[in-house]
Amino acid sequence: MKNLFLLLGLCLSFVVSAQKSADIEAIKGQCGCMNITFKYAETFAPDTAYEFHDRYLEHATEYVFVVEESANKVVIQHLLAINDTMVVKHWREDWTYRDPHLLSFNTANDFRYSNISNSNFKNGWTQKVYGTQDELRYAGTGEWAHINGKSVWESTADAALPRREYSHRKDYNVMKRGNRIHVTDKGYLHEQDNDKIIRAEGKEDVLLASEKGYNDYVRTDMSKCAATKAWWEKNKGYWQDVRAAWDKVENEHKSFTIKSKVDDQRLGSFFYNINKENLSSAENKKKLDAVLKDFIVFEKGI
Repeated sequence: MKNLFLLLGLCLSFVVSAQKSADIEAIKGQCGCMNITFKYAETFAPDTAYEFHDRYLEHATEYVFVVEESANKVVIQHLLAINDTMVVKHWREDWTYRDPHLLSFNTANDFRYSNISNSNFKNGWTQKVYGTQDELRYAGTGEWAHINGKSVWESTADAALPRREYSHRKDYNVMKRGNRIHVTDKGYLHEQDNDKIIRAEGKEDVLLASEKGYNDYVRTDMSKCAATKAWWEKNKGYWQDVRAAWDKVENEHKSFTIKSKVDDQRLGSFFYNINKENLSSAENKKKLDAVLKDFIVFEKGI
């Protein structure tokens, strides 16, 4: 009987290890030089008087690549390639395995900590999505499924308004993202079923409208991303320091709020100016810590 339990344990360990390896392969399968089509359309509103906004359609090319990897973590960076010469640092995604720590968006760049160690996912991965200044935007958890040559992961996560809307939409303040990622040998599809929510402290959430979204990433010739690769080689040291500064914020203080401006300047202005100074890593970190100290409001006692 003892040998039977030992054999069962070894079999279970092998299954978990094989699943995890397939998960990591799928996560890294999102990488490459990608031609992307972004499509969004509002589909439903409970108020029949609501006027649906125009559909959104855009195209872009991104270089998507791994910048950090360890046994239980994969960090992927997205860089926008514009006109083959101009580069814009886009978003970042951190994937962590069986991570009990979850920072959830509440509203107005306010993030609330929860421990999900008792949640019912055994082989779950948390995807944390970060903005252009490596500021947290949202996080969600889910398990990968690998079926018929496709890998799929899905989660639901509250988030700030997407950049395509936050500058001109004032009628809602939370996007409840239904994310579904389909990875294939050609690239991947980021399918979304999103709810646009009106949230107020002490009140129930109100649904303004729902939307359907498709971000279709199709792998293309790497030569289209040559400029982005060169840009990253020149700037990767600085952005590694930025990630380290943000890691301190998340690790030392669980719940926090990010101010939109300090001295009438946005966070990106401060980070851009520090990068221009070409400082050492130690000097970068000192200045970055000071900037974040001004921008971050920590929840008392946490």
